[in-house]
Amino acid sequence: MIAGVGAKEARVRFGASKALRDLSCRAPQLLYPHFDFFAAMLGHPNQVLKWNAMLTLAHLAPVDSEGKLDLILRLYLSPIAGPHMISAAHAIRGGAMIGSARPHLAQRIARKILSVERAVYATPECRNIAIGHALQAFGPLCRVLPDNGAIRAFARRQLNNPRAATAAKARKLLDDIKVL
Repeated sequence: MIAGVGAKEARVRFGASKALRDLSCRAPQLLYPHFDFFAAMLGHPNQVLKWNAMLTLAHLAPVDSEGKLDLILRLYLSPIAGPHMISAAHAIRGGAMIGSARPHLAQRIARKILSVERAVYATPECRNIAIGHALQAFGPLCRVLPDNGAIRAFARRQLNNPRAATAAKARKLLDDIKVL
């Protein structure tokens, strides 16, 4: 399957990438020896291949016995700053998975996700969508963070977000962490 990601035919490339992502969810220990391959994909020009690699790496977090994610975390989370909202959403979602599996990284991840309010995307609506992804990501991260004050403040700021779905996610997060 790894060789398939480099195939000339798009159907094969994308199929192999998706199959590897799915396998990483079910059996991350089988793909951990190929960590560096997926890490290199973070710079791939094809966004779909990059997104699948991001989620694959996040799924490898529970078996990352060598601390490889620690070394690439800055690069992994860099799409949060923009300009591509979908890449940011994948970094946010994957970051939450990584932080949940590797609690010593959770605070670094949370700080970076909080920066989504200052991110620059194609439109303000894209930023509001990315903020919604951040609010969802904070649910699992709150369980491993010693202090959720900054996250509560972030969620409170979003209660009046012009995107109704994002404001609803803020209310849900605050309800979930019982501080509304």
